[in-house]
Amino acid sequence: MKTISRLEQATDNAAEFWLAQARAHGWQRLVDPRFTAVRCARTPEDAHRIVVTRPGGDIAALEDDVAGLIREWGSTGVTVEDPYGILDMTRHGLGHGRAMAVMTREPGPLESPRSGAQAAVPPSDGKSSAGPGAGPEAAGPVESSGGGRSRSLTVDEVLDADGFAEVERAVVDGFPIEASRPWTRGGMLPEALLHEPGLRAWLARIDGAPAGACLTYDDGRATGVYWVATLPEHRSRGVGRAVLETALADAHPDRPATLVATMLGEPLYRKLGFTEQGRTHWWTPLAPAAE
Repeated sequence: MKTISRLEQATDNAAEFWLAQARAHGWQRLVDPRFTAVRCARTPEDAHRIVVTRPGGDIAALEDDVAGLIREWGSTGVTVEDPYGILDMTRHGLGHGRAMAVMTREPGPLESPRSGAQAAVPPSDGKSSAGPGAGPEAAGPVESSGGGRSRSLTVDEVLDADGFAEVERAVVDGFPIEASRPWTRGGMLPEALLHEPGLRAWLARIDGAPAGACLTYDDGRATGVYWVATLPEHRSRGVGRAVLETALADAHPDRPATLVATMLGEPLYRKLGFTEQGRTHWWTPLAPAAE
């Protein structure tokens, strides 16, 4: 039996996560030995997703085949995930931004697990030093200039439809997911997704009100962490870290965990034991040149 690398495990998990979304939404999907593609259709402008899983030897042929599928599907929006950093899609009209770290964490307990987490957080002064998409990188309570009582932070797994809708809103508005704003229930995360084997959802609350969330997906070999998000009014108060620690402690801690890190989130992930396995480029259509 061939042993696959941690990078391959992370890539496989991402592909399976998108296939789970495709099943829940009823989207068209294609599984090629070299890549997995999902034809997202939430809106006409929605970005289809292609995840390179096993690129093989003929990279130019892979680039041409991916570009051919984009044309076949009429994709005005598309994201091609290249975790191996080997594609050059510029001749097909795509470009990429800053490479992001594909990170994994070896199985094992956290130093201070937050399973069923409950903690006190400082009162908010209504201000945040973190910008949009701050998520876990804003973790760490800050002093409030407004005074007042401490507030209770809890993190729990969500098992019902109403709770899953709260997770969806936290992800859409906290990450944020601009293509899904304004948030509509079930638009991004339909209830059917909650019933996909391996999918689990986690919700942080402060004094009972939603504050942040994330999803995890277990494919039997690794657990992927996706969309760690904190609502804007609760940033810089440790919410993202609490959500992530709870998910890591409860969602198959006996398996490696995987994620793709933003530049701001990467320091926190390293503190929690994640290490870089590669740098992924996300290719998207280039904007038309101005005339």
